[in-house]
Amino acid sequence: MSPLCKRHRENPELTERFELMVNGKELCNAYSELNDPIDQLGRFQEQLRLSEKGDDEAMFIDNDFVRALEYGMPPTSGMGIGMDRLVMLMTGQQTIQEVLFFPQMRPEKKAPKDPASKYMEIGIAEEWVPVIQKAGYKLVADMQGVNPQKVHMDICGINKKYKLDLKNPTVDEVAAWIERI
Repeated sequence: MSPLCKRHRENPELTERFELMVNGKELCNAYSELNDPIDQLGRFQEQLRLSEKGDDEAMFIDNDFVRALEYGMPPTSGMGIGMDRLVMLMTGQQTIQEVLFFPQMRPEKKAPKDPASKYMEIGIAEEWVPVIQKAGYKLVADMQGVNPQKVHMDICGINKKYKLDLKNPTVDEVAAWIERI
């Protein structure tokens, strides 16, 4: 699991590695970096065997790194702390996904939506329900008190943009929907 980490001095089954935990959360990984070229090459070869067996996380043999070790590398250690983990600690968040800047890395939050029948109760045709929800009115109550012209422009804009070819309601029809909420 740690192909760049030095073997433990007393127990060769272990590596010299630790994880800094603060408030029960992993803040960073740290380890004594391997500087033995023979040991390192053997580990890279083992990683290659794992890769051939289908392990997606296995590393390739980095011959340039092994050659650099052969020339000599002083004992070093490494500690990696990412800004995301630091922000997680400072803001008291429970998971790292809550502080990631990239939305595609965050778990999707499912917004509650009313069923089509609730929209149909106030006179909205079933084919318009997905359009209205796409416009941001996921619940019938979301349209309450909204200017009918705004709702009209929102849904007609989506109808045009996505070329849905639905017959646009009039502003008066939209106003009637909102009055029934």
